[in-house]
Amino acid sequence: MEKLLMKGNEAVGVAAIKAGCRHFFGYPITPQNEIPEFMAREMPKVGGVFLQAESEIAAINMVYGAAGCGIRVMTSSSSPGISLKQEGISYLAGAELPCVIVNMMRGGPGLGSIQPGQADYFQSTRGGGNGDYYTPVLAPSSVQETIEMVQDAFDIADMYRTPVLVLGDGLIGQMMESVEFKDRPERVLPAKDWATVGTGEKREPNIINSLYIKADELEKHVNKLQKKYDVIREKECMWEEIDIEDADVVAVAYGTTSRIVLNAMKTLADEGVKVGLIRPKTLWPFPYKAFEKIGPKTKAVLCVEMSAGQMIDDVKIAVAGRQPVEFYGRSGGIIPVPSEVADAVRKIMGGTK
Repeated sequence: MEKLLMKGNEAVGVAAIKAGCRHFFGYPITPQNEIPEFMAREMPKVGGVFLQAESEIAAINMVYGAAGCGIRVMTSSSSPGISLKQEGISYLAGAELPCVIVNMMRGGPGLGSIQPGQADYFQSTRGGGNGDYYTPVLAPSSVQETIEMVQDAFDIADMYRTPVLVLGDGLIGQMMESVEFKDRPERVLPAKDWATVGTGEKREPNIINSLYIKADELEKHVNKLQKKYDVIREKECMWEEIDIEDADVVAVAYGTTSRIVLNAMKTLADEGVKVGLIRPKTLWPFPYKAFEKIGPKTKAVLCVEMSAGQMIDDVKIAVAGRQPVEFYGRSGGIIPVPSEVADAVRKIMGGTK
């Protein structure tokens, strides 16, 4: 199979088009600008539509309209731009409309910086907008995995009628790696008989809505959503685990930070310190079950992030007090290096060299 050298942001566009996405609405913001640039060039070639909206708010509401027609649609942005989309994402979740939203995270809060970050974890995994809802969150660690997860995201969105978030960062968006487009197993997806595609006067019109004036009707709808989220927790939770059962320390990291941890693990192995890794591929649902395999030998669980420590809450829930949970992170767009992670492990081990 032919391999291609491709930048992460452009790989997002290729993967989306291959997944059947034919509508893209967005607004430029660094470090994801190559995604709308690519879509502007390539969408017309496949009979699709690219539109640069006047704002992020306009873009997500255009996504709402296209999703309501039952077509595959995507938008992308970076941290503060995703914040502006949150009201629309809540509407999409409430109306049960499938779409894919790509966030190439940067430093924050506010406008922050254009360097990579992972400080949108709370926003991504706890809803982000108003109301009782979740969005599945896929977290790739390479350009190849970005391709696969973007394609999976469209299927998950259609399977459960939900917005799906692909959470990358500026490193993934800007790096170039060799990739290949593999044949993917096809999911059997439900028919979109809910879509607003016209009735031909043969049926009652479909109504798409997230407004429920009567409290009991809204409660019924919210309970329906919760049942759907329970199914997603059961069927769509993904993670990678490496050598965790008899590790001295188990590290937890996602995205590009997990690659930094892998380098630190090699250095520490040469020193006789065994470090395991749990890498969540889905941040919601979070892979709590993976932590059940951590053995009594493990002295601590080390959470490593490009943030001030947001995933640590989920890690503490998963560990459930069996081991102490430590944290090492950098923020502001500073990327941790393997030697820093190795030092954090050495500190846990009491200065082991």
